[in-house]
Amino acid sequence: MFDSFLGIIALVKPKISAHHGKKNKPTSASVSDSTPQPTEEIDLTYGRHAVLAALKGDRQINRIWLTDKLLAHGQFYPLVKAAKANGTIIDEVSPLRLSQLTQGGNHQGIAAQVAPYEYWDLAELINQAKQTSEPVVVIADGIEDPHNLGAIIRTAEALGVQGVVIPQRRAVGVTSTVMKVAAGALENMAIARVINLNQAIATLKEAGFWIYGTTANTDQLLHKTNFSGAVGLVIGSEGSGLSQLTEKNCDQLVAISLLGKTPSLNASVAAAIALYEVFRQRQ
Repeated sequence: MFDSFLGIIALVKPKISAHHGKKNKPTSASVSDSTPQPTEEIDLTYGRHAVLAALKGDRQINRIWLTDKLLAHGQFYPLVKAAKANGTIIDEVSPLRLSQLTQGGNHQGIAAQVAPYEYWDLAELINQAKQTSEPVVVIADGIEDPHNLGAIIRTAEALGVQGVVIPQRRAVGVTSTVMKVAAGALENMAIARVINLNQAIATLKEAGFWIYGTTANTDQLLHKTNFSGAVGLVIGSEGSGLSQLTEKNCDQLVAISLLGKTPSLNASVAAAIALYEVFRQRQ
């Protein structure tokens, strides 16, 4: 079994608008060594998929750093030109400079400084989710690793989850690493960040969601559980899994059946297995 698999899901849906442009190459300004080093606080995102999704989305992009090769790329060129027309600073830089800006990250020739992610209000997320007949919302209970949260968001969006709920305290928020790992999924996912996670669970229950918590402390197996109706899937933290209070507030606890000698699963892997089972039953 595993400690870090828990389940509640809350989904939020950002809107996407495409940008179009002609083929005049945008002028670029070089980046000098005095350019401030981007940090997590200014939401630096990098990598082709992540930046492409940001360019197509609604969030404001303050600055883009990219190589001359990528600037001329047919997929990026019109979007970068449109961003420049909307006030984004475009800096054509070397791969080495991008490596410095991303602190050695896999930038793939492009990085962007975007406005901070605008979290959804929980009530709005629930209203949006309930536009679907059988909505699914993921609740992340104390996920601290940005790679895990990014992977959970990416899987959730790919499987059609309506929203994700995360706590403000003792858990990672939407950072540049989360954006990078999510590979663009963040621009299509509603994320609510709440002060009290268990109050959020109570609110979801009042809205008709049945809350499932993933844990090793149950004999009820995931693949033998009926996930019909509105589902909240709680995913526990990497080290300790679901908190005692969260586990108590779940309507039902479920466990992933493990056949090998490995005693537990990574939180994002457990989330992926649980979400796939939820959506497999609906096909």
